[in-house]
Amino acid sequence: MPVYNEERRLPGSLDRLVAYIDSRSFEFIELLIVDDGSRDGTAALVEDLVRRDPRVRLVKNPGNCGKGYAVRHGFNEARGVWVLFTDADLSTPIEELQKLWDATTRTGARIAIGSRALDRSLVGVHQPWQREFAGRLFNLMMRIVTRLPFHDTQCGFKLFEAQAARDIASRQLLDGFGFDVELLFLARKLGIHAVEVPVRWDDVEGTKVSTFRGLAAFLEPFQIRWNQLTGRYRFTKTSRS
Repeated sequence: MPVYNEERRLPGSLDRLVAYIDSRSFEFIELLIVDDGSRDGTAALVEDLVRRDPRVRLVKNPGNCGKGYAVRHGFNEARGVWVLFTDADLSTPIEELQKLWDATTRTGARIAIGSRALDRSLVGVHQPWQREFAGRLFNLMMRIVTRLPFHDTQCGFKLFEAQAARDIASRQLLDGFGFDVELLFLARKLGIHAVEVPVRWDDVEGTKVSTFRGLAAFLEPFQIRWNQLTGRYRFTKTSRS
C-alpha cells in the first residue's frame, strides 16, 4: 500500500486489512506500507502497528518520489510469491482480492487488474462527473496511443506474481500517476499475460491527485510510446512479445 499524508484515513484502512488477514488462512502474508515522504503522522502511526503486529512492515521512500516510485519500491521489497497493491482509502474493498486470485487461477494470468469499467453497476459511489468523464477520456486516449486492450488501467487494485512485478519494475521509468499504464505496457512487451476483472468500487473523499497531476497524466501514455520508440526500455530479443 503506497501512502502519502494518510494519517486521517489510514487507521480505518489498516483495521480493515488486519481483520481480513485474520479471517483467512494464508500460508504467508505481510502488509507492506510504503511511505512516500509523508509530512504528517503517517509513518509514526504505521510504526506503532509494526510494534504490535509482526506481519506489518514499513518502508520509506527517500522523500516524496511519486506513487509509481512507491509501488516499484514495494514490488522490490515484497517477500511473497504474489503481491497486491491497493490504494490507502480501500475504495476497492480488500475482499475483492478473491476475484483477482480466482481470475489468475482460471486463466493462468500472472497479473489481474481490478476494473471499474467492465461492470459499472459495481460502482457504488461515483466520482464527480467531471472526474469520471476525464477518466473515460483518458482511457480512450490511452488505448489509441499504447494499443493496450484494457478498459480501466487506473483502478488502484492490482495483483501481480511477484517475479513478474520485479521484471516489470526493473524497466519502469515513470514515477507519476501514469505508472499503471507503463506497468501494463511493459507486461505486454514482456509477454506477461494480464487479465482485467470487474470489482466493486466506491469513491472516497480526500484524493491526493491534484488537477495539475491529473492533467499531466494525459501526457504519460505518449511518454511511454516515445520511450519504446527510442529504445529506453530494456528488452532482449527473447523477452519481447
